[in-house]
Amino acid sequence: MNKEIAIQSEAELIRGCLQRERKCQWLLYQRYAPVLLSVTMRYAVDKPQAEDMLQETFIKVFNHIESFRSEGSFEGWMRRIAVHTSIEWLRKHQFISQMAEIETTPLNQFQEDAFHKLAADDLIRMIQDLSPGYRTVFNLYAIEGYTHREIAEMLNISEGTSKSQFARARYILEKRINQSQKINYAAAVL
Repeated sequence: MNKEIAIQSEAELIRGCLQRERKCQWLLYQRYAPVLLSVTMRYAVDKPQAEDMLQETFIKVFNHIESFRSEGSFEGWMRRIAVHTSIEWLRKHQFISQMAEIETTPLNQFQEDAFHKLAADDLIRMIQDLSPGYRTVFNLYAIEGYTHREIAEMLNISEGTSKSQFARARYILEKRINQSQKINYAAAVL
């Protein structure tokens, strides 16, 4: 029986990767690359940048797989590595060098319903168009579920800066969503 077909369980892949078996590493990559690429795409400007982040993520996964303790999901463990790797990549390439605290946009002006009216791909593109600081804080808070205190520690910024970056990102996204909806409505009417 072909070894690639025989190795199907996550536990078997992890054991093989612990033994540095190339086939197991390749199979693990094939199984989880799409999921982790979706994580890195949220932090990147474009797909090539996300693929660079993904490559570094898998290097870390393979180099530190022995630290996975099977106390949570393996995919969740790799997702955390992808998030941290993406942030490190942005910092290393000076995309997150200076985040300034800005005047917070009142949150009551944000329409919660706006996000629900968009296709996921459109929303991802809008998030990717945010500046690196806004995009990173928005992803960490709104999608990954980190607190502003945790974000501040991760990015070496103040908690207030995290809050203001998030509020500004939400405000910008709301404006873009509303503009997109107006364009779509005008096109439908014509």
